[in-house]
Amino acid sequence: MIRYLFLFLVLGTQIANAQKVDADLLHIKQRMDSVSQFTADITLDLEVSFIKMPTKTAKVRYAKDKKMLFSSSDFVMLPKRGLDFSMSEIFKHPFITVDRGMEKRNGKLLKVINVIPTDNQSDLALVTLYMDTKARRIVESEVNTRKDGTYTLLMQYASFNNILPDYVEAGFAIEKLKIPLNFMGKGTKIDRKQMRSEETKTGKIKMKIDNYVIKYK
Repeated sequence: MIRYLFLFLVLGTQIANAQKVDADLLHIKQRMDSVSQFTADITLDLEVSFIKMPTKTAKVRYAKDKKMLFSSSDFVMLPKRGLDFSMSEIFKHPFITVDRGMEKRNGKLLKVINVIPTDNQSDLALVTLYMDTKARRIVESEVNTRKDGTYTLLMQYASFNNILPDYVEAGFAIEKLKIPLNFMGKGTKIDRKQMRSEETKTGKIKMKIDNYVIKYK
C-alpha cells in the first residue's frame, strides 16, 4: 500500500510540474521574439557514410512566424525539416513542459526540460531541450516528430550575448527526412551498394554560419 502511495505521489508531482511552462524557456522565447528577421551565409558539410559531397555554400533567410528558408545555386539536398535553429516550431502550438533537472554537457551545466505539445495539430510529439539558463539560449535539442522521425540539433555561439548560433550540427535519419539523393549538386558521389547494405541510414549536416544581417523589433 505504501509503495502504491509513493508511486501515486511521484506521478502526481510530475503532472503538477508539467502544467506550467518553464520560466527559463519563456525567457529564451522573449529573446528570440526580439528578432523579426535575419539573413546569413552558410558553409555546409554533409557527413553520411555512403555519400561524398564537397563543401557547399548556401543562404538562410528567416522571418518571424515563418519557416526558415535555405537556398543554394548548386544543390537542393537539404531536408524539408530538421534545420530550423530558430526553434519556432516549438511555440507554434500550445504545450506544457516537464523539468528534468540539470545535466553537464561538454563541461557546461545545462537545464533539461521536455516540451510536450497539447494540440493535435502540432507535428511534434516530444522535444527535449538543453538550455544555458545564464546565456538564455538553447544549446542542444532532440525533436521527436509524429511522421518524420527524430532529429537532433547542436548549437554553438560565438559570444555570450549572441542569441543566434554561428555553428549548427543536425543529426537525422535519412529515410525519415527523405533527402533527394539525385539533386545533391556538382562533385557529389553516392555509393549505392553501401547505401542499400546499411539498415540504419543516419547522417549529420554541419553548418558554419557567417555574415548575419539581423533586424530587431
